[in-house]
Amino acid sequence: MLETKITYAMITGASKGIGKSMAIALARRKINLLLISRSTDELGVLQTAIKNQYGVEVHILAIDLSQAQAPKAVYNWITEKNYAIHILINNAGYGLWGKFGELDLGAQLEMCQLNMTTVTSLCHLLLPVLSAEKKAYILNVCSTAAYQAVPTLAIYSATKAFVLSFTRALRFELKDGPVSVSCLSPGPVDTGFAHRAGLDAFSKMAEKFNMKPDEVAEIAIKGMFAGKSEIIPGFTNIISVYANRILSKGFIEKMAAGIYKT
Repeated sequence: MLETKITYAMITGASKGIGKSMAIALARRKINLLLISRSTDELGVLQTAIKNQYGVEVHILAIDLSQAQAPKAVYNWITEKNYAIHILINNAGYGLWGKFGELDLGAQLEMCQLNMTTVTSLCHLLLPVLSAEKKAYILNVCSTAAYQAVPTLAIYSATKAFVLSFTRALRFELKDGPVSVSCLSPGPVDTGFAHRAGLDAFSKMAEKFNMKPDEVAEIAIKGMFAGKSEIIPGFTNIISVYANRILSKGFIEKMAAGIYKT
């Protein structure tokens, strides 16, 4: 008898928030998982819970993806273990709130490394692995902040604009092959993002518009499998993205500055 090939979905930033919810959404669909995050303990708890509830294979790797050598280490782990990947979800990322000149430069450059360079590197390194499958998917997690400049979130919004542009270009380049490329652009989500970014005051206001991670994850996975180019969860977020296309940049930036003012 022929041995059935085991394929995996790889998710970065998988231990909490949207990443964790996407892992569960995929496990519910009986898809095996490779979960990557910084926290060994959180990954271990999630690994056990998913295996017990859904009966899929789950392997974990604890690594800090904001470090320059991390993508190659991930690639080496995958090739050494001979994991076949048919889904790559680049979810890991974070933001920093404050005026550009007042924020620590090193911290901002580390954010650039994680939000942009790591995403780019993993797509490049794993594209041959994905292309070996009959059908494969790349989902890069972006943000509604990608559609305009955001004062006091200047570098974060710029990194997400990069991800959006890169994803659309990569999608076009790969359109005649087996790899479908999509971008997820959520608005406010009930995760730890605001706290890490230093936006605790804003998070109270955002509660009115917050979506739940499970809800965003389900929309994301369905959109990915449907081959959508851009997935924007929530009617309010869709309206805001379209507003950015018709209103002047100066007006949008003034509004954003008022919302995120220090």
